[in-house]
Parts: sequence; structure tokens; C-alpha cells
Amino acid sequence: MLLSLVVHTYSLRYWFPAAVMIGTAPAYILSWGACRLISAFLPSRIYRRMDDHLYNIYQSLVLFFFENYTGVEIVIYGDIPKNKENVVYLSNHQCTADWIIADMLAIRQKALGHVRYVLKDGLKWLPLYGWYFSQHGGVYVKRSAKFDEKAMKKKLSSQTVLGTPMYLVIFPEGTRYNPELKKMISDSQAFSAKEGLAVLDHVLTPRMKASHIAIETMRGHLDAVYDVTVVYEGTLGTSSERHPAPSMPEFLCKECPRVHIHFERVDVKEIPPESVFFRRWLHERFEIKDQMLTTFYESEDPDKKGRFPGEGQRSHLSITKTLPSLLFLGGLTLPMLLTESGRKLYVRTWVYGTLLGWLWVNVSP
Repeated sequence: MLLSLVVHTYSLRYWFPAAVMIGTAPAYILSWGACRLISAFLPSRIYRRMDDHLYNIYQSLVLFFFENYTGVEIVIYGDIPKNKENVVYLSNHQCTADWIIADMLAIRQKALGHVRYVLKDGLKWLPLYGWYFSQHGGVYVKRSAKFDEKAMKKKLSSQTVLGTPMYLVIFPEGTRYNPELKKMISDSQAFSAKEGLAVLDHVLTPRMKASHIAIETMRGHLDAVYDVTVVYEGTLGTSSERHPAPSMPEFLCKECPRVHIHFERVDVKEIPPESVFFRRWLHERFEIKDQMLTTFYESEDPDKKGRFPGEGQRSHLSITKTLPSLLFLGGLTLPMLLTESGRKLYVRTWVYGTLLGWLWVNVSP
């Protein structure tokens, strides 16, 4: 009985925040729909501002759980610019929580509403979320030969013409690095060796196409590229053995006490436009990541192991930046669930929103 209680309590640490984040989605979509109608006959930039503001509200709610609720300690190495910029965010990719790390940095720059993602194509089928990410400015891409370069350029060009504030998140590795998937790592290393590139141990060989198209399509609109390297504390074993990064449920269950984030700003003018030179530049950036991660996990020097180079600054996110969003969306959701008509509207929003969303992402250019 005691074991059952412990297991039940542990699961609630995940299910409660998950239920709130997913449960408030219909209220959020209805709010978005109202803003869309209100702004239908106004300049598109007005709608974009409203949409970014709503997105900021929802993502702030998400961060309430992932940062304030979990109590995770964020340690940042490097200086995040105080002013908002139009950027492409490039990071190593280990787990689903990586998306939240981008939000954590963006909110500290007051740019949370401007976060947009380059996502793998299969995610467009997510109920409600899939189509919303697309209309918010996200780009769905397929891998290898199926990659639609023309569609990506068109989507990003339209954002540039509108002057849309941009914080575009890309994970160039294309898939998550997992130290337990030895074949995937060896295949990546074999490809690097075949192409005459440095072999990497703690990251996968980056794919250049999406990053190159994004930067070149928006070059005149961008200020910089944010080169970010992330380590989740707990992935460092006692014998320098690297463990898999936490999943979102594990993160919410407070299994990650600290996140180390190395941040470097690269001015867009420093990035070569030619594809052959860009490929080399991107791989060199991942070589630097690999060197830092090798030191973090394998250094015999106790002053270097378990940390990035430079001075790490603990960064606390005030609950005043996230709690109001929880109260706002919770206040919209509860009345819907307390009445029969509200519950019907709630269910219809999920059903029709999902169906219309699937139509949106498969028909819209």
C-alpha cells in the first residue's frame, strides 16, 4: 500500500502539470480565434502582434511548470543580449525538453512570443498544437530527399516581408542524441569521416540544409545566430559515463536539478553565405560543442568536469512572469468545465479544432 501511494504521488508530479497545460489548450485556441476575427480587417502586423502576445501567455504557463514548479536551477555561461533581436537559435538536441530550454532563454530576453520552430513533418498531426505552430510561423520539414526547400523559403520569405519578429529554433542534428543508441552515433561518425569532416563524440553530425536556408532567406532580417549548448545535470555518471537526457515527464518529475546552458552570439555578418563554406562553418560550431561536452563529461580536472568554460551565472525566473498566465488561462478554462454547455464547447473545440488544423497544415502553402 505504501509503495502504491509513492508511485501514485510520483505520477501526479507529472500528470497534474500535463493536465493543466493540455487542458487549457481549448481556451487558448478560442482566445486565438476571437483575436483572429477581431483582426480580420486590420493590417496583418496587428494580428501578428496579438498572436505573439497570446503565444507568450501560453508559453509562460508552460514555463511556470517547467521552471518554477520543478525548481530547476538554470546556469548560463555567456551573456544574453538585453534587447530583443531577430535570430536563428541553433542548439544540440538530446530530448523533448530541449524545446523548453529555448523558451527559458527567450523569456529572459522578453522574446518568448517570437519563438517559432523548425519541426519534423510528423508533428503537424498533433491535435490543436500541430496546426497552431504552423500558423504561428513554424516550419515543418521532411528529412533527406523529401526536404521541400521551396516551401521553407516561401514560408520564411513571407515572414520577412511582414517584418515578423523572429526567434527561429533549429536543431541541426535532425534527431536526438542518445548515448545508448550506439549504431546511430557510429553511423553519424562514419558519415563525417567519409565527408572529410571531424568525427564527433557527444553530438551528431549537423545537417546544414534547414539552417542554411533559414539564414540565407532571412539574412537581411536577422541580427544574429544564437549558438547554444545544453547539458542536463544527471546525465553525468560517476565514471564519466554519459546517461540519456530527461524526457519531458522526467523533467516535470524533478529528475533534473540543474541545467547548464552555454550561450554564444554570432553576428549574422560573420556567417558565410555560400553553402560549401556554410557547411564547414556549421560543422566547426559543432566541433566546439563536442569539445566542451567532452570536457564536461570526461575531464580528469575536477575544476573543468561538470561545467562549461567561463563563469556560470545562476539565473532565476521570477514567478511573477509566469503565474499570471496560469491564472488567466485557468480562469478561462474552469467556467467551461463547470457547465454542460461549456463542456460541449470544450469538446467541440478539441474535435473541430483538430480537424480544421489537419486540413490547414495539409492544404495551406
